[in-house]
Amino acid sequence: MSSQNLENLFKTGSLKSEPANQGEFNGLLRSAKARLADSTNASLAVESRFDLAYNASHALALAALRWHGYRSDNRYIVFQCLEHTLNIKPEIWRVLAQCHQRRNVAEYEGHLEVSNQLLVELIAAADLLQKKIEAMAPIRPVPP
Repeated sequence: MSSQNLENLFKTGSLKSEPANQGEFNGLLRSAKARLADSTNASLAVESRFDLAYNASHALALAALRWHGYRSDNRYIVFQCLEHTLNIKPEIWRVLAQCHQRRNVAEYEGHLEVSNQLLVELIAAADLLQKKIEAMAPIRPVPP
């Protein structure tokens, strides 16, 4: 993981520096786990499952970024940072980026096109993020 790349993104204004907070981290993880579990419920509509899995993956990516002491106002950036926060390979965060684009079309144009294959890939990516997040050490408190 490259903290130098995150620092460079901070210098460009893409990220904001903010001390990591274990409570916030735990809340993001808890929310993501519930959404990810619900996204596997085959009785729900594909669109609902996509929304749940997408939001779970975003919460997990944000938790990883927060663990490193950064945040972003741009949802897309948290996915791009996964290479640096969780050592996620580009083929995984590209799936998440594609899902982000689909989510934006749905949110702003009212049209969501999601295949079962994309949903399966999204759930698998979110599951990988969850496993990596759960393996992270607790956040060390910032000394006063």
